[in-house]
Amino acid sequence: MWGCKSSLKLLVFMVPLVLVSGIIVLSGVNGFNSYWTPSSLFSSYLFESNKDFVGQRVAGGTDNKQEALADDYNLNRSSSPALSVQAAIPVQPPLASEEKEISNNTKSHVIPQSSSSDSPSPTSSRIQHTYSSLDRLEASLRRARAEIGKVKTGNRTNDPDYVPQGPMYRNAAAFHRSYLEMEKLFKVYVYEEGEPPVFHNGPCKSIYSMEGNFIYQMENSQFRTRDPDKAHAYFLPMSITTMVHYIYVSDSHDWQPMKQTVKDYVGVIAGKYPYWNRSEGADHFMVACHDWGPAISGAVPELFGNSIRGLCNANTSEGFRPSKDVSIPEILLPSGTIDGLIGGPSASQRPILAFFAGGVHGPVRPILLEHWEGKDTDVQVHKYLPKGVSYYGMLKKSKYCICPSGYEVASPRMVEALYTGCVPVIVKDHYVAPFSDVLNWKSFSVEVSVKDIPNLKKILTGISTSQYIRMQRRGKQVRRHFEVSWPPKRYDVFHMILHSIWLRRLNLRVHAAAEF
Repeated sequence: MWGCKSSLKLLVFMVPLVLVSGIIVLSGVNGFNSYWTPSSLFSSYLFESNKDFVGQRVAGGTDNKQEALADDYNLNRSSSPALSVQAAIPVQPPLASEEKEISNNTKSHVIPQSSSSDSPSPTSSRIQHTYSSLDRLEASLRRARAEIGKVKTGNRTNDPDYVPQGPMYRNAAAFHRSYLEMEKLFKVYVYEEGEPPVFHNGPCKSIYSMEGNFIYQMENSQFRTRDPDKAHAYFLPMSITTMVHYIYVSDSHDWQPMKQTVKDYVGVIAGKYPYWNRSEGADHFMVACHDWGPAISGAVPELFGNSIRGLCNANTSEGFRPSKDVSIPEILLPSGTIDGLIGGPSASQRPILAFFAGGVHGPVRPILLEHWEGKDTDVQVHKYLPKGVSYYGMLKKSKYCICPSGYEVASPRMVEALYTGCVPVIVKDHYVAPFSDVLNWKSFSVEVSVKDIPNLKKILTGISTSQYIRMQRRGKQVRRHFEVSWPPKRYDVFHMILHSIWLRRLNLRVHAAAEF
């Protein structure tokens, strides 16, 4: 009987202790969505609830899972937003309880109580925490999201170079704040492994010029950090175009050697550094303007499914996911610069209604030529331009420039149109236009479905003169976002690509594995 009473007393004492201990353990080892922001270290930071963060992706953690924004829409129109800036804006301030959550990658210990005093000191039972570089990076990103969330329409920030405004932007104020936060915070680690020319190199003059340009500019950018622990994102500096040139055997139709090269490279990175495995590649990115970029990236399932892929061939029917991938403009630079490519006459000095000239390949162009080649002086469609006729001269004489898909959805014609002051007419299915998370393409371009190609002239003549003038003026304003600069200038195409990557990194939360 005594033993039972003693056991009962012990049980009464132990139950509350076990419950309290369990709560502490669960708080410290909670999987994906636990964050703790100690006010002593990050008192100025505001964090939003995970539920309020639209389109979030969570990588790493004990379960090794990733929750991506559901692609429950089939993007087949160029104006569809890839990932709106508002996706990184908190809806409401955090609850106090949410600020006290303990991340699974936080180490903690209890300072032993001093035996030299009858009463414990205020710090004797205080839990102290050691914060990893990842904790600090994630905290800084949460602060950036909160700053973007504070932006209200009309609440503008002064900028000596440029202040985005107008209907060309989905949310000009949010974009501007996001861009400034990127300039202030974003750091990218570029892996040094890999030998040129397949790595750390790429074309700067061809139709795939953005591959080489971006690699070069990224490796020489102020956004680059040499300390991988301070990086928010990690760049894989490989060029698909140079792989095709140096590795692919012409007419072999064998992509396996190129895929193996990508697989081996990622294997080296994953074996040497902890960062790829920590996020399953979700905070890593690549760029590719070659048509084969999407397929070759499929050599590594995590690269295809988790990583941020900057692709000119932004085709949703081929696995492009606007929630995590980035659409890059395809820009043809014959001389390696934009010298002589920018500018054109005013709207009133353009006698041709619409213009296209190009090879017949892919499913769309044959339809275009069938209906319009040589049939109308207002809609000038050519397979080959007459001898002595300048292609760029025709762009500058035309009000609208037709931009159809070829073998793939990517084409330099959209940028050529913007460069020359011609309004782009986009005829593409399953295409996500560049920077659609920021730019409202409907405000400065015209979308025509493939089935409406026979009605092309009717559609264009149905646009009023005043509306056409507005579209042309807006196109000239957003042109700065597509210009290639040496060195890069603020808001140019390099910075816009980087901002798209930054936006997707904002939309991602990385947790390290829990330590027990």
